[in-house]
Amino acid sequence: MASRKIEIDSDLIDQLAKLLDTNNLSEIEVQHGDQRLRVARGGTVVAAPVAAPVALAAVPTAAAPADLKRHPGAVNSPMVGTAYRSPEPGAKTFVEEGTEVAAGQTLLIVEAMKTMNAIPAPRAGKITKILFEDGQPVEFGEPLMILE
Repeated sequence: MASRKIEIDSDLIDQLAKLLDTNNLSEIEVQHGDQRLRVARGGTVVAAPVAAPVALAAVPTAAAPADLKRHPGAVNSPMVGTAYRSPEPGAKTFVEEGTEVAAGQTLLIVEAMKTMNAIPAPRAGKITKILFEDGQPVEFGEPLMILE
């Protein structure tokens, strides 16, 4: 297997390390395109290409929160940050349970490193479950909504 050189942004690593300390986390992982960067306490830094998605089996809707990550309709957080249901305090929420959405429609915002990141619907469907509270800290890969 050929080795592939991956450029690592030291400023990004510094920012992630500060987030570890600020939020008392043991590790943090971000993904951009086909690259993923993980910073963990103890000095571990890993940058690697992202594997192709794998089809997953359906999980019953009464599953435990940890199992919802594998639900075929799960919309998982692409980063560590703070999740918001509306564009600003007091504004109307992007979606509610029961809302029909189009592919690409903004479902929520995750604030990470003082940047507001709109999280789009991966496909058209209906929001059947919202799994987070407005302003709640979220982890990378944490299920935030179920889109069926």
